[in-house]
Amino acid sequence: MALLEFISADFDWFNYLILPMMIFAARVVDVTLGTLRIIFVSRSMKVLAPMVGFVEALIWLLAVGQIFQSLTNVGLYLAYAGGFAAGNYIGIYLEGKIAMGLLCVRTITTEDATELIEYLKENEFGVTSVSASGVSGQVRLILSVIKRKELPRMIQIINAKMPKAFISIEDVRSVSEGFFPQKSLSLFSRLPLKRK
Repeated sequence: MALLEFISADFDWFNYLILPMMIFAARVVDVTLGTLRIIFVSRSMKVLAPMVGFVEALIWLLAVGQIFQSLTNVGLYLAYAGGFAAGNYIGIYLEGKIAMGLLCVRTITTEDATELIEYLKENEFGVTSVSASGVSGQVRLILSVIKRKELPRMIQIINAKMPKAFISIEDVRSVSEGFFPQKSLSLFSRLPLKRK
């Protein structure tokens, strides 16, 4: 009972509970924006990246300013570090949900890939196929540049048709021409592709 009376009477709620929660929330937003900003920079989004960077820096300055006003409050340090960790997680999660940009999917197989190629074309994927030579002999190399949002569907098709195929995936910075499926309804899939 004495502990409850002490907490209710003398506990500094703002400095030891509310302020750390505010620092944590600010740091989550700050780091999440930082993660997204890096993605926007890598996608050459010259307007969006600086705007996000401005908000990110402003939030960081406000959070750090509060910490420097209470250097003896360990709770602020823990909130700052916890917000950093949570912000990284949320930033990566949001990037996966936004799924902006293009990917190059390379499929390499030693089997006859005719059925897979035709099925990908029927599902409106652009496909380029070439014969190549690998360690184990002749292989078929199938290249597709797709919207990031379409990756799970394409992997599902490849695994269903050729479960032993080797698949490699990498980001594509820009394209000048191409064929892309129109089925995706995401905001970014409806934007026209920029030519460089």
